[in-house]
Amino acid sequence: MTNAGLAPGVTAGAARRLIADALRAGGIDTPELDARILTGHVLQLDHAGLAANANRALDGAQVRGLQELLTRRLAGEPVARLTGVKEFWGLPLQVTAATLVPRPETETIVEAALEAIDAGGSRQRALRIADLGTGSGALMLALLSELPNATGVATDINPAALTAARDNARRLKLDARACFAACDFGSALKGGCDLVVVNPPYIATADIAALPAEVRHDPHVALDGGADGLTCYRAIAADARRLLAPTGHMVVELGIGLENAVAALFRAGGLETLPARPDLSGTARALSARRATIRHEK
Repeated sequence: MTNAGLAPGVTAGAARRLIADALRAGGIDTPELDARILTGHVLQLDHAGLAANANRALDGAQVRGLQELLTRRLAGEPVARLTGVKEFWGLPLQVTAATLVPRPETETIVEAALEAIDAGGSRQRALRIADLGTGSGALMLALLSELPNATGVATDINPAALTAARDNARRLKLDARACFAACDFGSALKGGCDLVVVNPPYIATADIAALPAEVRHDPHVALDGGADGLTCYRAIAADARRLLAPTGHMVVELGIGLENAVAALFRAGGLETLPARPDLSGTARALSARRATIRHEK
């Protein structure tokens, strides 16, 4: 176990600096931030509380807890896996072994979805939302937080993931407008959705072993997109037109380099696609689609 100079009696401020130094030496990109989060987690203090308690001495149990978290972080385990919490769209979400850790680039899906809703009218109107393969519930709960009269249904093939999503909905007091279904994507849902959002598995099977260590801690089933990364998109595209209301929109997260292939699948499924929305790094991340108008020849 990594010691980093930690010992009972060390102050909270000194412990935080020692952990940051060890993380920096270990090649962690955000050592100061990670040190603050891990120290605050063990001491059950927020940022302000850490500052106010910088001279507080740590006992043996607290030092051992910090040492364990430091060792796991240096081994590549994400901070959110260590604390069990990840913020997404300003919402604190609990994550479990059954769920992906929501990532900042996935907020691009929320942005694109809200843009589609805004183009069709007020956010105050009643809307029916579906989040396919919900994991922690991140996408659906972010949208419900922005759309006060919307209702949402979240699906996942893993009942343990649905339990995590349901618990998050309850903690965020959004559970009255949310329901959950154990199924493969939208297979158990009726049609008529105003908005469908999906962050599907899209990593090609052969590429999973080369992913960064932090990503490899996510559930394999939530990463594996099949031989070409498109297996789940094919299933979603084949069912998309049935799921959507006539004026409904679907927004899916894209794997890197998959924009054209995914757009072709949705067009083949009877949808019109829009240019992909980039994330903050400039990567095409959110593909929006809507039901295509069927034109009859005279």
